[in-house]
Amino acid sequence: MPVERFSRLCAGAVTVLTTSMVFAAPVLAAAEGEHAKKGLPQLNPDSFASQIFWWAVTFGLLFWLMSKVALPRVAEVLEARQEKISNDLEKASALKAEAEGVMQAYERALAEARSNAQKEVAASVAASDAEAARRSAELGASLAATTKDAEARIQTAKQEALSNLSSVAAEAALAATERLSGAVLSADAATAAVESVLKERA
Repeated sequence: MPVERFSRLCAGAVTVLTTSMVFAAPVLAAAEGEHAKKGLPQLNPDSFASQIFWWAVTFGLLFWLMSKVALPRVAEVLEARQEKISNDLEKASALKAEAEGVMQAYERALAEARSNAQKEVAASVAASDAEAARRSAELGASLAATTKDAEARIQTAKQEALSNLSSVAAEAALAATERLSGAVLSADAATAAVESVLKERA
């Protein structure tokens, strides 16, 4: 404790000062013999005993005040400060651990969110591709059916046009034959002649 160390230091200082005063008294007395009346009172060997007494009383009183009043307060302040530092360090460690835990949880949540986002994007792309393929197949089937229907109508129209052309050509052939040669042919013969010509040219 700081108080105990201070007490030991003060006791040692008192012992050293007392011993030095005792041994220095004869030397000071001889040096001040001729200046006894003119010298300083505190250096007069005749008053050493009372000086040492009052010095010891004053030192004891100051030592008691320091050990009982001042040093305990200093020790309390130091202990409170040390306790506050320890508490602050513990709080800092706890906050650091909590921050690390929060950071790890954030990183895990971020990684999970990225993974989920990638999965959702992949699923959305796959769904879009499937929908596009389905629409493309439906469009292809619709176009094929429309094309087939158009081809069938074209073929029907062609057949109708050819049949109409045959009848018109047969009538024209009958009229031309009648005008040119004056002979009258039957409609069946004219139709057969026209169809044979169309087959040859087809």
